[in-house]
Amino acid sequence: MISAAVPRRLKLSRELVLLAILVALVIALSLMSPVFLTISNFLNTSRFFVEIGLVALGMTLIIITGGIDLSVGAGLGLVSVALGFTFKAGLPLPLALFLGVGVGLAGGYFNSLFITKLDLHPLVVTLGTLALYRGLALGLSRADAVSNFPGWFAYFGQFYLGAVPGQLIVFIVAVAIVWVLLARTRYGRYVYAIGNNEQAAHFSGVPVARVKTALYVGTGLLVALAAIIYTSRVSTARADSGTGLELDVISAVVLGGASIYGGSGTIAGTVLGVVIIATLRNGLTLAAVATTYQVLILGLLLIVAVFLNEFFRKTEE
Repeated sequence: MISAAVPRRLKLSRELVLLAILVALVIALSLMSPVFLTISNFLNTSRFFVEIGLVALGMTLIIITGGIDLSVGAGLGLVSVALGFTFKAGLPLPLALFLGVGVGLAGGYFNSLFITKLDLHPLVVTLGTLALYRGLALGLSRADAVSNFPGWFAYFGQFYLGAVPGQLIVFIVAVAIVWVLLARTRYGRYVYAIGNNEQAAHFSGVPVARVKTALYVGTGLLVALAAIIYTSRVSTARADSGTGLELDVISAVVLGGASIYGGSGTIAGTVLGVVIIATLRNGLTLAAVATTYQVLILGLLLIVAVFLNEFFRKTEE
C-alpha cells in the first residue's frame, strides 16, 4: 500500500526538490546575515523548531488520512496554562506536568469524538476547538502569566548534551518512533489506506474510527510534550503560547509532500519541511525582516508547496 501510494522514484524526486530549496535558502540567507552560516547558529536554531517538529509528526499522519487539525496551537496554549496555573494554585509541579499531558490527550480525544462519532469534517471540528481551547486558556488564566517555576523545570527546554540541545535529541527519538509506526507497521498501512479511500478501507476491514481516534489522541500527546518543552524554554506559562503554530506546522507537512487530499506523505519529507521553515524563520529574523513579512513569505511558501504537490500527484497519475 505504501509503495503504491508513494512510488520510490517520486519520493526521491520530492526529497531532492526539498534539499535543493534548503540549499538555496541557506545560500541566500547567508548573504543576508554574516552570522547565519555558523555551527552555533544552526544548533541554536534547532532549539526553536522542536515544538513545531513534534506537532508536525502527528499532523503528517492526520493529513495522510485526509484530515487536518487546526487546534494544535490553541491546544499547546491550553496545556501550558493547565500546568502553569495548577502549579500556581499549589499542585506539585510533577503532578501539574501529568495534568498537562492529560489535557493534551483529552483535547485530541475531544476532537476525535466529533470526527468519528458524528462524522463531521475535521476542518470544521478543529476550527471550532481552536476557538474553544484558546478561549478556555484565556478564561482560566485571565490573561495572566506564571513564571516562578523551580530551577529544575528549565531542564526540559534548556538543557544541552555537549553542544547539542537536548530538545533536538527528543525530536530525533520522536521522529524514529513515528517513522517506524508509519512505514513499518500495519497501523501505518491503515493510515495510507484511509487516505486513499476511506470507504473502501472500511469495507476492507480497516478499523477507521479507532485509527482516527488514535491519530488525534496521539497528536494531542505530541502537543502536550511540545507545550512542556516550550513552557520550560521560555520559563513562562501563558494563554497565547502557540499562537500561529498551526501555520508553521501545516506549512512544514504540506511542503514535505503530504497531500491535502490524503493518501501520500512521508516522515522524511516532513522533517525536511520543518528544517526549511525553521531555517527560513531564523534567517529572516537575523536579517531583521519584520514578523509580518515573515508570515507573508510563509503563506506564499505554503501556496508553492500545494502547487508542487499537485504537480507530483498528476505525475503519479
